[in-house]
Amino acid sequence: MRIFTKWFMTVLFSLFMINSVMANGLNLNSVGARALGMGGAFVGLADDPTAIFWNPAGLSGQNTNLMFFVTDVMPYGSYKLDNDDRNIHIDAKTKTNHYVSPNIFFNYAMGDWSFGLGIFVPAGLGVEWNGEDINFLTFLPNAPLYDWKSKIGAYNFSPAVSYSINEKFSIGVALNIYYAMFEMDRMAANLSQYSEESTGTGFGATIGLKYNINDKISLGLSYRTPVNVSMDGTATYSNRLSTTEKDLKRDVTWPTWVGGGMAIHISEKWVVTLDAQYTNWAEFQNLITDYTESGTTEADTALMDWDDAIQYRVGTEYRFSDSFAGRLGYYYDPAPAPNSTLTILFPSSTNNVITGGFSYTGSSIYADLGIEYLFGSERVADYSGTNMAGTHQMDVFAFSIGVGYVFK
Repeated sequence: MRIFTKWFMTVLFSLFMINSVMANGLNLNSVGARALGMGGAFVGLADDPTAIFWNPAGLSGQNTNLMFFVTDVMPYGSYKLDNDDRNIHIDAKTKTNHYVSPNIFFNYAMGDWSFGLGIFVPAGLGVEWNGEDINFLTFLPNAPLYDWKSKIGAYNFSPAVSYSINEKFSIGVALNIYYAMFEMDRMAANLSQYSEESTGTGFGATIGLKYNINDKISLGLSYRTPVNVSMDGTATYSNRLSTTEKDLKRDVTWPTWVGGGMAIHISEKWVVTLDAQYTNWAEFQNLITDYTESGTTEADTALMDWDDAIQYRVGTEYRFSDSFAGRLGYYYDPAPAPNSTLTILFPSSTNNVITGGFSYTGSSIYADLGIEYLFGSERVADYSGTNMAGTHQMDVFAFSIGVGYVFK
């Protein structure tokens, strides 16, 4: 029993340390219903107001345009652990939750200059498990049930400007002002219910270039600086006897992102896009959280050990008529987190993603619908001291629907 208790407390201590790890879901993969339907291969095209996110240089050459859309993200995950020696048998599935985000973009054209404003969600995901399905306390009679859930999101207030140097070449810059929110519930190392809420702000920028080789082919390059968000909040530990609150501080960095893309207009009706997008996830080597209670501060350091990742994307759009267009896309999304730091609250998987969508365009009003399904690869993690051993799997379904108005 003493050896088992030591092993179990080590697992709980690992959970206690990993307070805010993130997965692919830290960045939403496709902002905008149209871009989502094309697999997020949009850096070289960037010809609607979501260029503020993908490539600000793409604002040049557009008409004045107002766009509003809503995106809904629904994760479907499972976690299994069978340990006969310790009589632990877990077969859990996530609750079917909806993580909905509203977004608005505006671009104002004024000759060679274009001015934009985006208020949107570039990052966010969540997961919630049935507490009765996840029980590591099989050796305790009448063990309490714990809530297991996490939710992270960030709003970006992003003013942008673009300038057409000539008919072929344009440059754009967007300021990224992040307001982030984080919530989490889990079992703590002292066997209490741990709950956390925190918010914070941070600043960064996106710089974009777009070059039209001719009227058939355009190239795009976009660089997004890191955004360091200083989070402040409260952590609560509660059990049947007492409740303790601590102030917490944590710096979370949305890492450097670089995207390069090409748009090829096969004909006036048909365009194909190709992107490669790099994220410097290796910036997440450690994550430090400061807890303060009664004037005393203690720092917890979580080992992340993440790797950089490159997403490869391809998309296409075909216009069947002046009013209707259809889209398809695919992208490969590798997991940045290793098995050694994998947990159920922030799933990380290598995804193969299929996307599609269509749009209706009137004289000034248009409507877009995009859908995507992320097929997550199964991951089997052995216990490392800083993870949750077991079999992890996560699929995600998302759709985005929007309307817009072009001022001509």
